[in-house]
Formats: sequence, structure tokens, C-alpha cells
Amino acid sequence: MTDVQAFTTQQACRLSGLSIHRLRYWDKTGFFSPRFIDEERRYFGKIYTFRDIVGLRTIAVMRDEHHLSLQELRKIGKWLHERFDEPWSRLKFFVAGKRVFFKDPKTGKMQEPLPRGQEVFEFALEEVVADLRRTTRRLQKRDRAQLGKIEQNRYVAHNAHVIAGTRITTSAIWRFRQAGYKYADILREYPRLTRRDLQAAIRFEEDRRKQAV
Repeated sequence: MTDVQAFTTQQACRLSGLSIHRLRYWDKTGFFSPRFIDEERRYFGKIYTFRDIVGLRTIAVMRDEHHLSLQELRKIGKWLHERFDEPWSRLKFFVAGKRVFFKDPKTGKMQEPLPRGQEVFEFALEEVVADLRRTTRRLQKRDRAQLGKIEQNRYVAHNAHVIAGTRITTSAIWRFRQAGYKYADILREYPRLTRRDLQAAIRFEEDRRKQAV
């Protein structure tokens, strides 16, 4: 997944299962904001990392499946962010009734005493991460119609020409080719591409350079 490490708000919705309204509300109120923000809002605006998506899915499961209130999650999130980096995607959580506990990575101990006689369920963060990886791979899967095609989108790679269904620019392929890389070498760098993609990118760059003369 070397060429897709950043996700738009729309992609974050698909991967986390949360609505765009909820993501924007959480960002606006400071509860959960994407790690990277384009301050000039020229391209993506809000950019979510894979860790951001893991955190969103963690919160979504706690809220929607364990029925924890947003007020409780806000309180937990504020406390955690004062002590840990990216806590929602890195800590191991436990749910007891309507309360959340976590294991301190330094001591290995529970950070908050548990109520007596109440069963504690481990929050399977590993399963969330694994499921997100599977979903991300499906999101990256290209249609047959995209093979060997070139496209341009103002929200992708700063409006540069890219190989359809990817964020790989045609100019990047051209530079590899000019540096003496063979097709097999380039495909090892970009395993999602095909020989048709490389041929289309090189042909496109050759034509563009001829027109510029």
C-alpha cells in the first residue's frame, strides 16, 4: 500500500463506517481531527492517515456497538490525548458496561480500577486494524477499464496526470524509464501497475513533450 497512505474525507467515511456529517462535526468540535490539514484548502483540505481511520473505527465500535455516549468518549479522549500520541489507534482498550479502560503500555497495568463483579470485554483492536487493511485493499482494487488509462483530477496528486485508479503520476514513470529502468524494474516499484499502464504513461509523456517543442 505504498501509494495510498492518505485518505480523503469521503474515503474515511467508507472505511470507518461513519457519516460525513459526523466526521465534520467531530472535527469542528475538536473531538477527532485528521492528522493533516491543508490550511489553504487548495487540494484535499482534510487528509486522514491510516492510523486516523483505525482511531475512527475504534470510536465507532465503542459508540455504536457498546453504546458509549459521545460525552463519555469526549472525556476519555481529552484525558488520553494529554498523555499519549494517537491513543485511539495505539492503546489496547477494555469495555466494562458503559465505561472504557485501557492497558498502560509502560506498566502493563489497567489505568483505572474496574468495578467489582462486572465482566470486562477486551476491545479487539487487532481485528479492527486487520479489517481496515482488508477494506483498504478492496478500495485500492482497480477496474479492468482503468488499466492503461490516464486521468487527471484536481483532488489527486495536485491535479497531475496519473495512471487511472492510482495516485502514481505519469511523470514518475517517465523519470524511471529515462533513468534506465526496465519495465520489470518499474513494476517491482509499483506492483499495482501493469505493463499496459507503463506503456500508456510513457506514450503520454512522449506526446506531451513533443507538443511542448
